[in-house]
Amino acid sequence: MRYVFRLPDVGEGITQAEIVEYLVKVGDTVKEDQPVVRVETDKAVVELPAPTTGTVVEIPYKPGDSVNVGDPLLIIETEKEEAALAAPSAQPAAARPAPEPIPLRPMPSEAPPVAAAPSARVLATPHTRRLARELKVDIDTVKGTGPHGRVLDDDVRKAAAEVAPPPPRAPTAAAVQAPATAGFDFEKYGPTKRIPLKGVRKRIAEVMVRSVSTIPHVTHFDRADVTDLLTVVEEQRALAQSRGIKLTIASFVAKATATALKEFPILNSSLDEETGELVLKEYIHIGMATDTEAGLMVPVIRDVDRKSILQIASELQDLSRKARDRSIDLEDLRGGSFTITNVGAIGGSWATPIIFHPQVAILCTMRAEPVPVVRDNQVVIRTIMPITLSFDHRVLDGADAGRFSNYVAALLSDPMRMLLDMT
Repeated sequence: MRYVFRLPDVGEGITQAEIVEYLVKVGDTVKEDQPVVRVETDKAVVELPAPTTGTVVEIPYKPGDSVNVGDPLLIIETEKEEAALAAPSAQPAAARPAPEPIPLRPMPSEAPPVAAAPSARVLATPHTRRLARELKVDIDTVKGTGPHGRVLDDDVRKAAAEVAPPPPRAPTAAAVQAPATAGFDFEKYGPTKRIPLKGVRKRIAEVMVRSVSTIPHVTHFDRADVTDLLTVVEEQRALAQSRGIKLTIASFVAKATATALKEFPILNSSLDEETGELVLKEYIHIGMATDTEAGLMVPVIRDVDRKSILQIASELQDLSRKARDRSIDLEDLRGGSFTITNVGAIGGSWATPIIFHPQVAILCTMRAEPVPVVRDNQVVIRTIMPITLSFDHRVLDGADAGRFSNYVAALLSDPMRMLLDMT
């Protein structure tokens, strides 16, 4: 019989992907777990394996097409009956096999959806449950249209739309301006070219809007004297290269930040907006913002506080390469507790970075340059690196940000102190 292999729900709010390349063609025989298609989500390019063994009989899409979660990627002729296509049996819910972990949207020709048993917990992904909370919908009352009665995002949106709308309010300034911007005739004044906002760029836009509209940002500015640190980097560069590692100041910044986070744990927290609780994380996973052709990506180095400078440099080198060639694993982009972004290689003196929601702060390092400074009542030339810290003013005050920033700057300015303070 025929098995319909659909785009799975990989979580993190990802609902769409673009087909990069099919690794098989119609008529090919595929084995279970064999990579068959590469897709680009708004996070990374991933290879999806065949869920069953059989012969490819149909490829509904072509490279470049966008598909939604649940859309068919391949149709495979198999020799055995697959559970994914079998109609639900009439046996009691308690005796049925456990539903598949990946929610699939049924094709019109497949068996009709079955409502979840009233006594059972409603089936839904974490993303769908979060959407229900945001739209103030009781998910237990929503009738699911997915397999085994699973509640889908569309079911929640439909339920939200059926709720009586609130009384009309006076339009805000932003609401008044939006229609004029949306309807602006750009072509009236000359030729234009339109490029769809999709993939990583679209995800960045969504994340930035949510962060700015949710978090009250404040930015603290500071400077670190990295003269001595750059000398250490240069002196140890050959050792690092002998181990296949490119040593840069970014590894030291990550380590200094991790040390500071242990001293000031409130910056390694998140605000649970639903419960009103501050979540203090006992792990230090630092996201290192990386500039790629597809847009900004943030690979995460885990347990930075427990790793040596060379270990951090090695992981950073590997993750940055994978981010740039879009081969990075989705798990390597998740779970960060704090983020560092560096625009020093590009230039600029100061910046006000946007916090990566739901974190509470982000550190930005700028270009280090020789400048005249006063030391011991003498004007000398030192290499100074501006650093900026944007923080969530709901969680932190300016004094907290100032102490943290001073601590990081002190570690970067004195490599020996950095060595002594690192545990």
